[in-house]
Amino acid sequence: MFRRLGWLLSQRSLSTKRLLNAEQPDPAATMSMEKHLQMDAVHEVAIYVHRFHNLDLFDKGWYKIKITMRWENDANTYSGIPARVVQYEAPEVGSDNLCRVWRIDDADNSFSTPPFRIKYARQDVFLSIMVSFYLSFGGYEGQCSTAVILRFELMYSPVSKIRPDLHASLDQCTAAVHEYRIPPKALLGLHSYCPVHFDAVHTVLVDTSVHISLLRAGFRTPRLMIPSDSLASEGTHSEDSTVSNKVMLIKALIAARDILLEDLRRLSKGIDQAIDWTEITSKMDSFGSAPADMEIKDGIEGDSPPVSVEYLSKSFRPLGNQLLYLWNQFLIFHRENKMNIMEFLRNSWANDRRAEWSIWMVYSRVEMPHRYLSNRADRTSLRGSFLGRSLSLRRSRDDPVQTASMRAELHRRSISHMRINNRSLQDMHIFGDPLCSPIVIVERVTNIMRSTSVNSYFNPFAEKAKYPMENVSRAAIKFSASSAQKKEHVLRVVVFVHGFQGHHLDLRLVRNQWLLIDPHVQFLMSASNEDKTSGDFREMGSRLAQEVITFLEKKIIKSSKNGNPKEIKLSFVGHSIGNLIIRTALAEKVMEPYLRYLYTYVSMSGPHLGYMYSSNSIFNSGLWLLKTLNGTQCIHQLTFTDDPDLENTFIYNLSKRKTLENFRNVILLSSPQDGYVPYHSARIEQCSAAFLDSSKKGKIFLEMLNNCLDQLRALSDHRVVMRCDVNFNTASYGRSLSTLIGRAAHIEFLESDTFSKFIMWSFPEMFL
Repeated sequence: MFRRLGWLLSQRSLSTKRLLNAEQPDPAATMSMEKHLQMDAVHEVAIYVHRFHNLDLFDKGWYKIKITMRWENDANTYSGIPARVVQYEAPEVGSDNLCRVWRIDDADNSFSTPPFRIKYARQDVFLSIMVSFYLSFGGYEGQCSTAVILRFELMYSPVSKIRPDLHASLDQCTAAVHEYRIPPKALLGLHSYCPVHFDAVHTVLVDTSVHISLLRAGFRTPRLMIPSDSLASEGTHSEDSTVSNKVMLIKALIAARDILLEDLRRLSKGIDQAIDWTEITSKMDSFGSAPADMEIKDGIEGDSPPVSVEYLSKSFRPLGNQLLYLWNQFLIFHRENKMNIMEFLRNSWANDRRAEWSIWMVYSRVEMPHRYLSNRADRTSLRGSFLGRSLSLRRSRDDPVQTASMRAELHRRSISHMRINNRSLQDMHIFGDPLCSPIVIVERVTNIMRSTSVNSYFNPFAEKAKYPMENVSRAAIKFSASSAQKKEHVLRVVVFVHGFQGHHLDLRLVRNQWLLIDPHVQFLMSASNEDKTSGDFREMGSRLAQEVITFLEKKIIKSSKNGNPKEIKLSFVGHSIGNLIIRTALAEKVMEPYLRYLYTYVSMSGPHLGYMYSSNSIFNSGLWLLKTLNGTQCIHQLTFTDDPDLENTFIYNLSKRKTLENFRNVILLSSPQDGYVPYHSARIEQCSAAFLDSSKKGKIFLEMLNNCLDQLRALSDHRVVMRCDVNFNTASYGRSLSTLIGRAAHIEFLESDTFSKFIMWSFPEMFL
């Protein structure tokens, strides 16, 4: 049984306290109470705050989490009342990083966790505290369709040590806010994982779970405001209205009881922890019987005589006792199995992400094309003159950028007419304004042809791999005899590479999402080319290769202390020209022994085919100025002016190097709103202008395209290649030069993590 640690509400009488704590009310006391008992119910929302994990907080100091609840249609009143608090585990004795005092503020009905001090990244603070809020049941007043907003506030104070006024000091600064919407359906019963992330500046993970049930209230709860269209709009209740309201309450209690029973079975089975159902059934039977849901429905809607208020009141007591008993059994069960339940709910939440976030995602399959023919004459001779002309005309009229933008806009309009009505918690960062979230169009490339030069069933970790383990640095693979007996594990390493004039932390939002999926991943935020992205790609690639090898060898040596790595998965994430730097590094001779470890490659708006056939005249003028005034070498290489002969240019020759074929997963992110990188270049696909160009320039482009596509066709059937179009909500940008030239969308890849949430949680197997 839970031990009460919080203040009890002033409205509760002594008899109410006994009612909430007792498993079975005293019959004598109940008889006298029946005459005066008001049929009321409350939603109890129990929030278990398990762990505060600092991913990327910028400021050291003291923090706490403040929790409040309110009805969605009442923004100014915090209707949820903190009822009880239970500390599952005592804080560490003598710890100077955690204050032991939690607080309830009667002024705004808020609960605040004990303050804790954050000193470093990846720091964990285990709070292990359960707080329950009471919300009055809204069914009487027609509020059963109203949702509840659950609000988490991150409070911050820069003080250096514990002080008596620490809570007051923290209350003065709200650093960030994260809200969840509890749909009306969920108020009858819900058990869900609830991750709290706050915002991009305050990147943390607060592991919480939310548990809800409808219970009988032992005290008179304050009525909600009566809507104008209610039967009680005149200020009086007719007898029929009173019966209808009580029937609604009884039906809600029946539904809540059934949900709670089913959830108890689901949780016990999910964590493989048995519950004594014989004892529970026997105890529930001892409370007396309640009418079935159908009997209530027939009484109010059918031909049978309508149920009386007295009959409903007699039904209310056994139902209320059964629910209260089941709820207390759940709370005991949760306290005894809190970690297993948290893990089970988190796994369930993760499995539901793809289905829930498919609102903003469009899935399709496209076939990998065969090699494009080099000139228009060959196309005509192969397919016939008429087919060639019709295809040529169709390609010339179609603008892929406009087509992609229109497709996304039509989907965004369909969302505006969509009614989202489910029982899941809704993250207000996404559901607050569904039209502001990016639309992601996912194209899964299928029918990838096997290359004759590569083993069809290539396994990068097989014993007969192209580059055997012996070729890797001896220092990196020297394992002791004892370590061979230790448990094998997987070493996952991800390298993040910024773009032109970028910073090594530019991709931190994507890194943080990856860490949420796989907390054990090792990551390298490449800084070897910071302030050096104006030079030759060959030099930048060489620096990156050395940086990756040094980092990887250190991690292999460290990992060997826990046993031989079962396998090594080396992934890369690049933004803009960072993708060309990655591919150049992979073409370096020193990287050959590590190519068999390549796993996932995420290209974010990468100019893989350079700026040939770029249609952004304003941006092209800027590139011309950079080449003319600064003599920037990488810009010459991007625009194919680094050599008079196109066949000697850097990007053309890079396309011949096998830089993509060893990756198990390839994800090409593009945006039709991005004017900094040609759309076809980011997607590695055909370009209309190149299709119509029969000159040497068109021939060179098609050869580059075929070279890259040949690498994507290679390897086994288990390979995944996806193109993902990310369409941001440009309405928030306004009319500006940044939007006009396409810079806003290019930078949005770095400043928004919603699109990466959609992709990474929808396809977690690519990031594990």
